[in-house]
Amino acid sequence: METRVARVMKAVLEFSTPLISFSPVLVFQELESYQVAHLGYVMPLLVPHRQEGSFLVCRITRLEEYTVFLTKISELILNEMPKADYSSIFNDFVESEFFLIDGDSLLVTCICEKSLKQGQVLHFFYLVERYLVDLIRKGGQFAIVFFKDAEYAYFNFPELLSLRTALILHLQHNTTIDVRTKFSGCLSQEWKIFLEESYPYFLIVADEGLNHLQSYLFNFLIIQSWAMKVNAVLSSGQESDILRLYAYFMPSNFRNQKFFKENKMKIENAYKTLIKQSEECRALELESLFGNLKWKNMVEEACETVSLLKQLWPEGSDIRRVLCVTSCSLTLRMYHHFLENRKKTTPGQKTNIQQVNSDCLTLQEMEDLCKLHCLSVVFLLHLPLSQRACNRVIISHWIKDVQILLKMKKWCEYFILNNINIFESWNLNLIHLSDLSDELLLKNIAFYYENKNDQGLYLNLGNVIMKDYEHLWNTVSKLVRKFDVGKPFPLRTTKLHFLEKNPLPIKDTSKEKIPNLGFIPISSEVVDKFVGDILKDLPFLKSDDPIVTSLSKHKEFDELVHWHSRRPLSDDYDRTKCQFNEKSRDPRFLRSVQKYHVFQRFYGNSLESVSSKIIVTQAIKPKKNFSEPKSKKVNETKAEIITRENKKRLFAKEEQKEEKKWNVLSFSIEKEMKENLNSGIKNLEDFLKSCKSNSVKFRVEMVGLTACLEAWKEHCRGQGKGETTKDLSIAVQMMKRIYSLMEKYPELLQEEDRQFIARCLKYLGFDELASSLYPTKVTGDDNIKEKKKNKYSVGIGPVRFQLQHMGHYLIRDERKDPDPRVQDFIPDTWQRELLDVVDKNESAVIVAPTSSGKTYASYYCMEKVLKESNEGVVVYVAPTKALVNQVAATVYNRFTKNMPSGETLCGVFTRDYRHDALNCQVLITVPACLEILLLAPHRQTWVKRIRYVIFDEVHCLGGEIGAEIWEHLLVMIQCPFLALSATISNPEHLTEWLQSVKWYWKQADDIMGKKIVSKRNAGCRASFYKDHSQRKQSYKVRLVIYGERYNDLEKHICSITHDDICFDHFHPCAALTTDHIEKYGFPSDLILSPRETIQLYDTMCKFWKSWPRAQELCPEKFIHFKNKIVIKKLDARKYEESLKAELTSWIKNGNAEEAKIVLWNLRPDSDFCSENMEKMFPVLVEKLRKMEKLPALFFLFKLGDVERNAINVSTFLKKKQERERPLRADKEAHVMANKLQKVKKSIEKQKIIDEKSQKKPRKMDQSFIHEAEHNNLLKILEKNLEIPQECTYADQKAVDTETLQMVFDRVKFTRKGAELKDLAERGIGYHHRSLNFKEKQLVEILFRKGFIRVVTATGTLALGINMPCKSVIFAQNSIYLDALNYRQMSGRAGRRGQDLLGDVYFFNIPLPKIEKLIKSNVPELRGQFPFSITLVLRLMLLASKGDDPEDAKAKVLSVLKHSLLSFKQPRTMEMLKLYFLFSLQFLVKEGYLGQEGNPMGFAGLVSHLHYHEPSNLVFVSFFVRGLFRNLCQPTQKGSKHFSQDVMEKLVLVLANLFGRRYLPAKFQDAAVKFYQSKVFLEDLPEDFNAALHEYNMQVTEDFASFLLIVSKLADMKQEYQLPLSNIDFTGKECEDSQLVSHLMSCKEGRVAISPFVCLSGNSDGDLLRPGTPNHVILRTIGINHTQSPVLWPQKFDSQGRRMPLNAYILDFYKHGSLIGLVQDNRMNEADAYQLLKDFSLTIQSISVSLRELCENEEDNVVLAFEQLTETFFEKLKKV
Repeated sequence: METRVARVMKAVLEFSTPLISFSPVLVFQELESYQVAHLGYVMPLLVPHRQEGSFLVCRITRLEEYTVFLTKISELILNEMPKADYSSIFNDFVESEFFLIDGDSLLVTCICEKSLKQGQVLHFFYLVERYLVDLIRKGGQFAIVFFKDAEYAYFNFPELLSLRTALILHLQHNTTIDVRTKFSGCLSQEWKIFLEESYPYFLIVADEGLNHLQSYLFNFLIIQSWAMKVNAVLSSGQESDILRLYAYFMPSNFRNQKFFKENKMKIENAYKTLIKQSEECRALELESLFGNLKWKNMVEEACETVSLLKQLWPEGSDIRRVLCVTSCSLTLRMYHHFLENRKKTTPGQKTNIQQVNSDCLTLQEMEDLCKLHCLSVVFLLHLPLSQRACNRVIISHWIKDVQILLKMKKWCEYFILNNINIFESWNLNLIHLSDLSDELLLKNIAFYYENKNDQGLYLNLGNVIMKDYEHLWNTVSKLVRKFDVGKPFPLRTTKLHFLEKNPLPIKDTSKEKIPNLGFIPISSEVVDKFVGDILKDLPFLKSDDPIVTSLSKHKEFDELVHWHSRRPLSDDYDRTKCQFNEKSRDPRFLRSVQKYHVFQRFYGNSLESVSSKIIVTQAIKPKKNFSEPKSKKVNETKAEIITRENKKRLFAKEEQKEEKKWNVLSFSIEKEMKENLNSGIKNLEDFLKSCKSNSVKFRVEMVGLTACLEAWKEHCRGQGKGETTKDLSIAVQMMKRIYSLMEKYPELLQEEDRQFIARCLKYLGFDELASSLYPTKVTGDDNIKEKKKNKYSVGIGPVRFQLQHMGHYLIRDERKDPDPRVQDFIPDTWQRELLDVVDKNESAVIVAPTSSGKTYASYYCMEKVLKESNEGVVVYVAPTKALVNQVAATVYNRFTKNMPSGETLCGVFTRDYRHDALNCQVLITVPACLEILLLAPHRQTWVKRIRYVIFDEVHCLGGEIGAEIWEHLLVMIQCPFLALSATISNPEHLTEWLQSVKWYWKQADDIMGKKIVSKRNAGCRASFYKDHSQRKQSYKVRLVIYGERYNDLEKHICSITHDDICFDHFHPCAALTTDHIEKYGFPSDLILSPRETIQLYDTMCKFWKSWPRAQELCPEKFIHFKNKIVIKKLDARKYEESLKAELTSWIKNGNAEEAKIVLWNLRPDSDFCSENMEKMFPVLVEKLRKMEKLPALFFLFKLGDVERNAINVSTFLKKKQERERPLRADKEAHVMANKLQKVKKSIEKQKIIDEKSQKKPRKMDQSFIHEAEHNNLLKILEKNLEIPQECTYADQKAVDTETLQMVFDRVKFTRKGAELKDLAERGIGYHHRSLNFKEKQLVEILFRKGFIRVVTATGTLALGINMPCKSVIFAQNSIYLDALNYRQMSGRAGRRGQDLLGDVYFFNIPLPKIEKLIKSNVPELRGQFPFSITLVLRLMLLASKGDDPEDAKAKVLSVLKHSLLSFKQPRTMEMLKLYFLFSLQFLVKEGYLGQEGNPMGFAGLVSHLHYHEPSNLVFVSFFVRGLFRNLCQPTQKGSKHFSQDVMEKLVLVLANLFGRRYLPAKFQDAAVKFYQSKVFLEDLPEDFNAALHEYNMQVTEDFASFLLIVSKLADMKQEYQLPLSNIDFTGKECEDSQLVSHLMSCKEGRVAISPFVCLSGNSDGDLLRPGTPNHVILRTIGINHTQSPVLWPQKFDSQGRRMPLNAYILDFYKHGSLIGLVQDNRMNEADAYQLLKDFSLTIQSISVSLRELCENEEDNVVLAFEQLTETFFEKLKKV
């Protein structure tokens, strides 16, 4: 039967059907409840309209024409949703990102939260604050925006309207949140200006509102944000962990910007019409409640009430009291007015007031309702939260008449709150805006007064409550004035029941009690040592408890009798594909190994030009500290004297050779310098690089200086009269030569040389410097006459000239004394400290900029261990496979050593492959693989061989993926380590934590050492004594910090004007504000280049004319520059620091305005363009080529864009070649190709003839002629088809053809090989994580060799990959472009030894983002949640099965005791101990651990799939229940083949467990046609679903019990405060009121959940419900449902909508097409391939494990998994 609501809805949608004789109250109440229950499916523009006693739905004629267009906007957004990237919206650090939150989206998200009951205001505010405080703790910087127009969406929900107003006021007055409310709507000009100025990176917005109007408003906001290049983040479907918040990220793209631009007028008109219609509906809505009182009248009434109250309470008051009395009095007056009008209206007259049934509420009944409300407010004033949390829950609804009157009251509250500004001159306390009313409490009070007679209860209120209530009601009486509202008592003078009759009116929470968790006793040394201190306080089960007795009788399934579940499985190491069979002596294998080694050396040689070092094992003597200054020289021995003399002779010989060489070359170089100075100087510098003799170098430099002087004189003479600008590059070359002579060869300078240099300086106009060098006045011809002075002078002072034009040439301060430990270069002091660390077997945390040379210590460490013995191992841990390959190649290239048979020097272990991993001395691996080895019980003998571990890019400890693994490694290793990073902001904290770990190991090693000694003394064989004694190490952890970059970095902003790219230099100080400098000072790594320092000084002079220190800080007068011919980098740095200090003093000493102007004027003029940047990308590359800024790395953050942009550049060059190719060239090529074909045929014909004719001489001549002709034609054709130099970025001379071919041949059969080869031929490449390692190596090698000069890449290149370049370009904004990645990536610019200056370009990055990147600090390393159920199982496996039990237990305890999260946090440590116990209980109950802590059952299989918790646990649970046995039935008995149907069902089950990717809930509404895929994954088959439900409920029950125990750790003081505003709701409990005691009687079941959540009637029992949100749990215990090993088959977003799983795995299995996944499943191709590859590895791992565990070779489950693995792998191979 069609319901009333359905008819109303149909009428709304059809704009026609009249609703005959409906009670307006009932229609609106039903409609409203329907809207709340079914979000967004009802048009909000429904309004009643009086017409002949009927009500009509108003016709929305103006909107009809826009309905289709509004649908189009919705479809556009829906289509973008599945492409949204579900990732952390906070990368490792967020300070660099400013974002916005739409206030109404926040309100909708929180109001729809399922734990919140309607009318519970304080709980709602708790939800809002908990969300916001979570954002702030994660580093979020944001503002919240409430648009004025958004109010229109709430006129059907006045209770939300008043709540929204209270929320805005609360955030403004009680928090420090930036709340913006001045914007009328998202299309307003003010909003556009705000976005342009603040440029937020993203906006958090809802995808669906409470009704259609709100949904449309959200849609307008999304598309307008996209148009302004602001990305959208959906508020629904978000998930939070300790460090990150995951959400759907919908980027602004050119397509959406174009849509807005093309439809701008339509969008604006649709918006205006929508708002106009809403205004009319608002008026009608008010009219229906308040009759002839318009909006303006209501505002006046509210203001009048408030004014009257101010007279009654002149001393001021609290907002709760004020709102209570004003809203009650205003409501009573309005209702009185309503009734009066009703009486006056004759039956025939029309009225706009809603028709009310004859039995509607009387004025007295309304007064009673208001009295109850006043009493409920008094309860709020006097009861602490601890008491209110025990409120009994009334589930009865208000009767319909009460609902309409409560609606009227909410309108009155809104009008008062909305005009709160009239209280400004009055003392109004706004602290409790978050707790204005409590509808559940009101129901509770109403229920008592309605039923007290029936129950015979007559309870007193208590004195305090009674007095306060009387005071409030008397005030209401005075405010009403027009009529008498009666006395305060009795509270009920009428008998009408306000609540509906309900057989069970009170919610019974007693049935939802959580069973108390009794711990199963576990006797294990590890357990006792870790949690022994808390065991005594915990409840334990007795040995005869049914739970304990059932453990010993674990049911043996009949079908599992042939499964050896306890058989040890091969580990990940055994299963990883071995690149070569290490033991094979097969010649084919040996050849492969040889080829591999040759290629690795070639690859290593491309990384660095270091000659290989032959290592010989030798006894290591203790080395002295080389970083200390040398002591006085001791007497030499005879042998030392002979050695010294021999060296002298050899040196003299070398010098003679160099002299001869220079004599041969000097004439040609001098000649070239005369003809072309730059080219000649280049040749001269090339010679200087190869020359070793100082005396020869000195001569060469003098020749260069002479040539430069002559060139300068000639240039100045050649200038015409009008020319004023000189080519200063010649003067720069002169000064460069003078630098070298003065700094490098001072001891070789003779008097005439000094005189000549002085003369050169004089010619440049640097008289003072000339005089300081050679004071004697220059006479005769050499005297430069005064009038000629200006002709030759550079026109500026020597200091300014050097800083402005020679900044990057300034001499760096480098040590000149060699270190005998280092052959290739002279190390700096900090590098020597690192070498000392290694020599002393110490550990160190090393923080130094990219390309500073910190990695050298790693290779020194390797060399040391290689020399010590053939047993010791160095492990190098790299974050990525690409870096592993690179480091391995470097090791192959650097070291050679004759190893014993079966041993090798270097090995590699990654998830994809391994090579010589356990029989090498230097193992290069990734963190996850080293963890596998450290946790493998039977690998401990190998682990003991480790002498050093090097952690590269250790800041990954704070990363998003695998961070906890870095933690485990750092605490498990016993040997010393080196932890390297370019970017850590709290290295002291990290070092302190690591030092605490080392002290633990010192104690553990001492204990183990004593045990070994005692065993040996007792006559036992101490098998580990040798290993232990060899491991002499220091337990000290040093912190080594070095902050100076070798090269300067300059930043530039790219802008587009007239289809061309322009570059503006970006001064780093332009990123700062005076507030930032005052608060934080200058960022420590904000370094200025010398020319930027001069620019800062000039700007300071320009904008403060009377600056007192202008002269003192003038570059020419600066104390450290005074009379210095050679200014050093260190001098320039001192000058920079002085200027920074001066600018800071301006700000602090009252000249902040001048400082502000200076910073503002350093900003570039360029605008941020909204052009199609993808189209302009090739233009940018071409421009950089012309400026000689290649090679360059272009960083983008989406895989698709990385590839697409590289291809676009190649296409651009191909089109350019086509345009410039001569018209006849193609025809000529065609003719040549035909001729070549004919000649080929002739040669083949000739061969046959020659064979027949027995090689007659004349015929042989003919074949030679053909061959010559063939070669000639081939050459002509090649020349015709060769790529012109201007149509390629490749440097053909950089690599020989043979090498190029070798590199290309390696990728011949890879997925992207052909495409990469085609791009490489144009000098272009791309690099990202989804490439095969051979493909990555192609790009890396050719880029470093200089053949490829343009590479587009993702952040994979930021992590340590050695690919230095001249320029780095950031070509795409992203979450991942944060302070950390910016420093890592920009650090690649400027190749040491090649470029003295690196350039960083920002293309398509908004200016505010650039500023934030430059001034933000790098992330602090913070701990992750360190444990998981599977990790605990793996640790227990190690403890019980380890080769050396003592050592294994020490490792396990180190992991358990030393998490970074719990460092110096005792409360967190206690929580982790309890979580450890919960994990053990779970593992024992599931049958993976015995009561002695030993592994049993399928523990091996679970731990083997540790990457996939909790899916691994669910999979084994299904397996043990025999579900796969039932599913995997072959096509016929005895067959080993399974049908497609069985296979698809198996994939369906596995796709529900592994590789799960959710789609936004709203996408299900999209009217989209799918071509190949189903897209939405079906549910699990029934039997699997039932098993999963049973598993989940058991785990949930145990986890809830665990939460009850852990809740004792909560900080209850904080739990009774709102999280953000810290408003306190504690206080003394009210004991003198019987009524309070009666109503607040539900004290049980309120232990583990937040007291704020209890206000909505939630109890501990709710923790047993599926998908209970995390915020229900007490927030200070530091744990939530994400740590529970449940896998819910269905996931719902915050608005209660189901989020479907993407069926990409099953879809791919069916159609085998990546294109299908891109087209239908809306996935990126590279991402899809990577995910499918991971899934393939998972099922392969399962398949191998099952085969190893099963002795029946024809087991159906094993065969089915093997068939699936093979089929899936084949399908994947094809793409």
